[in-house]
Amino acid sequence: MHEYLELFFTFAKMGAVTFGGGYAMLPILQREIVESKHWVSEAEIMDYYAIGQCTPGIIAINVATFVGKKRKGIPGGIAATLGMVFPSLIIITLIASLIHNFSDLVWVQNAFAGIRVCVCVLILNAVIKLWKSAVIDKITFVIFAAVFIGSIFLNLSPVLYVVFSATAGILLSVLGVHKA
Repeated sequence: MHEYLELFFTFAKMGAVTFGGGYAMLPILQREIVESKHWVSEAEIMDYYAIGQCTPGIIAINVATFVGKKRKGIPGGIAATLGMVFPSLIIITLIASLIHNFSDLVWVQNAFAGIRVCVCVLILNAVIKLWKSAVIDKITFVIFAAVFIGSIFLNLSPVLYVVFSATAGILLSVLGVHKA
């Protein structure tokens, strides 16, 4: 029971202090579950990010589910997911009940503008950390560049980029050009 509570409270703590959605949570997830708790490796967290991006729902909640399932099976996945969702549910309920009363205030609008800037920095931080462990040679850089350029100029589903990247990785490995 202790491990289920640890999963719940670890993810609840992250859910309570992270604003800006799933991408803003990535650096906190990285620090907490990879660097501090050592529940998953760098490679596993990147796989979870990729799968979480392709599956329905918020990426951080999907990652919480994957980590919880890895640690303690399906009950662990449920505990981690509930932990991640619970603080947001409480906070959103409180904000929703108050937002209409204060949304016209200039200081509230300025606070949200500041939060948006902060979220951009948190996302950039996550990208830099992921870059260091994902783009490790010329081949992975080429895959990165292709997906990056495609995402700028094409309006495709992120799932297609993940499928393209996975296919490219498999083909390059089969051809003997790249080994993971």
